[in-house]
Amino acid sequence: PIYVGQASPTVNNARTPLEQGPKLCGRLSDHKKNIAKATTTLDLADFEFRSLVVQSGWETAAEDYLIHLFRPIWNSETKLLYGLGKHGDDADTRGNKRSPWDTLHPGRAWAAKSKEDAKSPDAIAAELTRHFAEHPVFPDLKHVLASFLDELRQV
Repeated sequence: PIYVGQASPTVNNARTPLEQGPKLCGRLSDHKKNIAKATTTLDLADFEFRSLVVQSGWETAAEDYLIHLFRPIWNSETKLLYGLGKHGDDADTRGNKRSPWDTLHPGRAWAAKSKEDAKSPDAIAAELTRHFAEHPVFPDLKHVLASFLDELRQV
């Protein structure tokens, strides 16, 4: 999964979609644009959106747990294919190396200007192989729920 991040409303006690505001839609739109630019490696038709709606105040706990459970490779927390959410380097940081996201999924013009990859494609492939050996993808919802319930047990 690609975790889009918290989309906490500006109003802490927001109850209606209008009060929730456009944060989630904006984050999804940004990710959609970045995925769409990777025309040689990704297809938007392969992506779906799911959400977990939680009571205000529980967003961080839910976010932390979902990242722990799914260990999404495209999120910075796993340190594998970080860079999806980047919006381009500013003038002071243009010397940065190309992110692993942009190395494997080229298409963003500003990233193409980077002269060096943060990780080589071979290094990324080795890290991904190791990651999936240690953290296999859940085959179905039954396994997701079993893992979730196992972690809730105190014994």
